[in-house]
Amino acid sequence: MNSYGFLAESYDQLTTDVDYPGLADYLQRHFARAKLPVHTVLDLACGTGSLTCELARRGYETIGADLSEEMLAVAQEKAAGLGGGVIPPLFLHQSMDRLDLYGTIDACVCCLDSVNYVTRPERLRRAFQRVHLFLMPGGIFVFDIDTPEKLRAMDGQIFLDETEGAFCVWRGEWSQRRRMCTFAMDIFRRDEGHWLRGQELHEEYAYTPEELEEYLRQAGFREIRQYGDRTLRRPKAGAQRIFFAARKD
Repeated sequence: MNSYGFLAESYDQLTTDVDYPGLADYLQRHFARAKLPVHTVLDLACGTGSLTCELARRGYETIGADLSEEMLAVAQEKAAGLGGGVIPPLFLHQSMDRLDLYGTIDACVCCLDSVNYVTRPERLRRAFQRVHLFLMPGGIFVFDIDTPEKLRAMDGQIFLDETEGAFCVWRGEWSQRRRMCTFAMDIFRRDEGHWLRGQELHEEYAYTPEELEEYLRQAGFREIRQYGDRTLRRPKAGAQRIFFAARKD
């Protein structure tokens, strides 16, 4: 079962609760703290490009990279409707650990627990190295994770998302041995009066904050900080989502 294949066409319908303008506001607070003025932003694991396009509307030159061709197709359609005066994003079909840009960037963001989807630590270490390579000196890297506490708590949980044209039920299963939470999804999408059914399997790896800080240091990042969910304060004990910000010297 392919992740973000069948789901791509219904993803935006099923995630209307995601506050992309609010997320962009938060990222801009980090950009303002960077030692380099931020003009060019890479949205790593950009999905359907909602955040990429939101940042483009705010005047940034944006690049979106994602492994799912289906999600990128939706992103391209979305970017086509941005209108005049907005520099359209450039979208690239690439995995994080094989990131290959045409030039340098001032900032990189990777949101909505996309880092957890890199389920092999050696691949995530390479991904951090690639981000560091393409960042300008003084550039900033901001990302968030689902914490191990959150992923463990999802074991045995059943979740339901429903709209007029889409229906998704998913179940979480935690494996202590594999340090992963697996989500089996059944997705139904209305198409010309009929319901189409698809199935997907998603996996998230439970990285500890300490491991991620070490990977960032190994990649060459400095001034590594952890924050609570969309705050500029350190995360509280038991936090379910943590943001990281790291700078390239």
